Amino acid sequence: MNTNRIDIANMILMVFACVAAFVLPFEVFLFSYAVLGPLHYLTEISWLHQRNYFALGKWDYVPFILIGILLFLFSFVFKEYATFTTTLIFISFFYALGTVLLKDVFYKVALVAVALFLGALLQRNMPFVYLFGVFLPTLIHVFLFTGLFILYGALKNKSRTGYGSLVIFVLCAISFFVVQPQFSFYQVSSYAEKALMESGFVQLNKSLIELFKLGQYTRETVFESAAGLGIMRFIAFAYTYHYLNWFSKTQVIQWHRVPKKQLATVLFIWLFSVALYAYNYYYGLVALYFLSMLHVLLEFPLNYQSFIGIGKELRAIGGGAGIGK
Repeated sequence: MNTNRIDIANMILMVFACVAAFVLPFEVFLFSYAVLGPLHYLTEISWLHQRNYFALGKWDYVPFILIGILLFLFSFVFKEYATFTTTLIFISFFYALGTVLLKDVFYKVALVAVALFLGALLQRNMPFVYLFGVFLPTLIHVFLFTGLFILYGALKNKSRTGYGSLVIFVLCAISFFVVQPQFSFYQVSSYAEKALMESGFVQLNKSLIELFKLGQYTRETVFESAAGLGIMRFIAFAYTYHYLNWFSKTQVIQWHRVPKKQLATVLFIWLFSVALYAYNYYYGLVALYFLSMLHVLLEFPLNYQSFIGIGKELRAIGGGAGIGK
């Protein structure tokens, strides 16, 4: 499958995710996170492992695993240390830069020490908390980084359809805050409302409402207001398309090219996780939390590689334009 066909397929998937998010925002998000999410974590981690996580050092991924374990413990076991989760995510993001730029372990340790100092200093600063504690592992990961991947692909392949898919991606995101239809048939289901509240996902909605001053945080604001529905539609679209984008590129990135036993293990864990989510959404969230966060952390080096790649492509375009003058 060539890149143009993949781009066109992704445009269709974007529109599909956009329409679905408009019609059933809460339900689509919860379904995507519970069904598509675990399969994405499992297959991407396996794919990243085959490529040494896009890091320079053979064992650079180990600190991400240790931090992932701490994030789980501080979130569900030792909750009195929950405030440190933001610092841990910040350290991971900072350390990831070292994994793609530095070979010497000493400098990587020094980088972590600097990040630890800065994180401890800023851990109660609200912009810092919003950026690294709330949005980096959620919307920045599924929306902003996905958009940058699309941009990098378009620049690298010099693809008009790639640029077109980026435009549609942005327009879909904007549409949720410009077009706010009131579907008379839609009312959030009691199951979806309960799952969003008990899982803690509602904190993401709360943060967006408070950050952009969209009203007082209440049940009605989240589940019934135009602003609340716009936010949930955007979240549902971002997560759903993020997962669909991954699976749409199977033939390109070849994440399914793994030993049969490994693939069977992945499918077994996925089916078990979906069943657990169906039984109790909160139990599913807790059981899959480590994998969910780990795939975010392990992707940071790839995110930096994409930033670097975009910079190189833009410089090449700028250099070419300069030569032509």
